[in-house]
Amino acid sequence: MRGGSRSGTALLSVHLLIHPELTGSSALDGRVRHGFIVSTKVGNAVVRHRVTRRLRAQLAPLLAGVPAGSDLVVRAFPTAATATSARLGADLRIAMTSVVRSTTRTSSSR
Repeated sequence: MRGGSRSGTALLSVHLLIHPELTGSSALDGRVRHGFIVSTKVGNAVVRHRVTRRLRAQLAPLLAGVPAGSDLVVRAFPTAATATSARLGADLRIAMTSVVRSTTRTSSSR
């Protein structure tokens, strides 16, 4: 999470690191490694897993817009526990669009 770009909203933050040496290669079979951070501050295990399931469902169609060979981390904030799926999806789309745009702009200027 220390490298790459970050974009956030009131409910979550998205971290993206593009590995130029892996982009377009068959090393990862065109996949994007992704993960979720949902701490105990969000709630108990039931609440954390609910937030993770909702985020996973919202993230699946957005992964096509991320360059292959990238690492993506979605971190949920405590306010995500009370948010609806629609609100989580909207915030995730906003953050993903922003972080992909800033990361591709940064990596293309190198």
